[in-house]
Amino acid sequence: MLRALAVDDERPSLEELLYLLNADPRVGSAEGAGDATEALRRINRALESGPHGPESIDVVFLDINMPGLDGLDLARLLTGLAKPPLVVFVTAHEDFAVQAFDLKAVDYVLKPVRKERLAEAVRRAAELRDAGPRIPVSEPDPDHIPVELGGVTRFVSVEDITHVEAQGDYARLHTDKGSHLVRIPLSTLEERWRSRGFVRIHRRHLVALRHIGELRLDAGTVSVMVGAEELQVSRRHTRELRDLLMRRP
Repeated sequence: MLRALAVDDERPSLEELLYLLNADPRVGSAEGAGDATEALRRINRALESGPHGPESIDVVFLDINMPGLDGLDLARLLTGLAKPPLVVFVTAHEDFAVQAFDLKAVDYVLKPVRKERLAEAVRRAAELRDAGPRIPVSEPDPDHIPVELGGVTRFVSVEDITHVEAQGDYARLHTDKGSHLVRIPLSTLEERWRSRGFVRIHRRHLVALRHIGELRLDAGTVSVMVGAEELQVSRRHTRELRDLLMRRP
């Protein structure tokens, strides 16, 4: 069973997270820390105890926005350990997903925390802990993205994706033939596909420039037509989008 440490400077959020963790049958124990400094002291005791000792910690559920040493800083410190605990970020901010996964985070859970979503993060952590050292794998295919469909993994060409819609911790990929839900934050796909002609037009939408058929202006409201679907463009993204469309071949 997993031995967990939850770190959050907001007491109600910490108590709720501990309650959900202790209710999960895969979690043997869950302790709390109110900031990164307290968490480091607890992790040091775990290191002194050894990987199978009574003070050991398997996974840290870590908030990002904390005073002093924040969650990303703490995660960076942990990567310097010989055998660091697994890290799951639990945060209200989706903007740090790229940095989180660069630090080899197991998962990135957005607040408010849903029981089912946290259970998925616990499952991933338990599987990685039980799997032991991971065998290096090749880099993912940049031209395709794997999606699950009826228990079968299919590979969707990035060129076929017209736009992407944020749905909580997930993103829905739209193509002319349908849509697919993947467990990747929209901000991560924005970073990954910027060089492939994808542009953010709204906090909820990422669009492939090549699939934009029309740019519409109606009473101060800007939108684009992607196939038969009309998507609103937020004010902050309007100028950048118009410049990109003007330069489009």
